[in-house]
Amino acid sequence: MQEHPYLFLAVLAAAGVAFCVGPLALARLWTMLFSPARPGPVKNATYECGLEPQSDPWRRFHAGYYVYAIIFLVFDVEAVFLLPFAVAFGGLSVGAFLAMMGFLLLLVEGLVWAWRKGVLQWR
Repeated sequence: MQEHPYLFLAVLAAAGVAFCVGPLALARLWTMLFSPARPGPVKNATYECGLEPQSDPWRRFHAGYYVYAIIFLVFDVEAVFLLPFAVAFGGLSVGAFLAMMGFLLLLVEGLVWAWRKGVLQWR
């Protein structure tokens, strides 16, 4: 009898699903058998460093925090890309130099855009 050409993929997919679902099922079974459920006002209370919560935990953050963080990440990661260029600057070709200048031009353009939009102004 000849094997089906996709039998290997089916076995691999089943093993992948079992690898993901198996530990979750075991954890659920362990919880149901050995972990007592004792809900109460103290156990269900919000915990903030041992202090009572001061305000509603579902309040919204201002979107400016996220934009500021993304701008920080962009320019932080930019330093990671510039370090190898700075280390090997003497041995690079003209094409590598022009590629890095194009990269820096895009970063400066992003910085100018953020500055003109007022993203860098902390309010």
